[in-house]
Amino acid sequence: MKKSAFLIAPALALGALALSTSPAFAADTTTNYQANLAAINGSNATGTVMITVNGNQATVTEKVSGLAATFGGKPYPHVQHIHIGAKGTCPDMSADTNKDGVISTTEGAPFYGGIGATLSTSGDTSPAAGTDLAVAGMGSAYTYQRTITLDAKTADSLKAGTGVVVVHGLDPATLSAAAQKEPSDLVPSLPLAATSPTLCGTLTAMPAGAPGTGITTPAGQSQPDLGLLAAGGGLLVAAGGAYTVRRRMSAKA
Repeated sequence: MKKSAFLIAPALALGALALSTSPAFAADTTTNYQANLAAINGSNATGTVMITVNGNQATVTEKVSGLAATFGGKPYPHVQHIHIGAKGTCPDMSADTNKDGVISTTEGAPFYGGIGATLSTSGDTSPAAGTDLAVAGMGSAYTYQRTITLDAKTADSLKAGTGVVVVHGLDPATLSAAAQKEPSDLVPSLPLAATSPTLCGTLTAMPAGAPGTGITTPAGQSQPDLGLLAAGGGLLVAAGGAYTVRRRMSAKA
């Protein structure tokens, strides 16, 4: 009887642990999104971005390089945003409807949508800060990390797979002669190059177990089924009970 008790107690504990742990996994609301940022308008720039969302809080980590370096003799201010509400894709040159050789922000909007959140370095992160050069990323290369609050529309767009990160600001020297003379479609006091997109990437949700999610699984193995683990604990209990019955019958014999 003492031996069977030693078998049953750990099995009960194992089953209870598995059952108590399972809801904790189900309640995890953290989702990671990532995008490779590809060059637009012949910018030759590159970048990556990851966004970790928990509730309405989003931690954005971004690294970019190869951007236009200076503007008016100072580090180039590159405004950047999460765009939402459209196709969730990055435009190709077919979006250049006026044929000036540049995809302007408004020409690209049918593909990536309007501003959902501004990836500013400080202060306001709403669409209202979308063209504030004072809080833009600066220079030809930078790393950006900030936790921001997402509104419901932006969060829903990420879930739907239609969130797009766009970095703006081209080197005017790379534009055609005609485009160099055009004003910005967003801020007419600035040249077209200042606000036109230079990098773009669609945000996609990363599967559980991918790097950065905090959940790891050995190669070739799936996540353990905690329900089965609990059931296994129950089977051990049943086995312990059967062992006890056999001992009792043997004693009586």
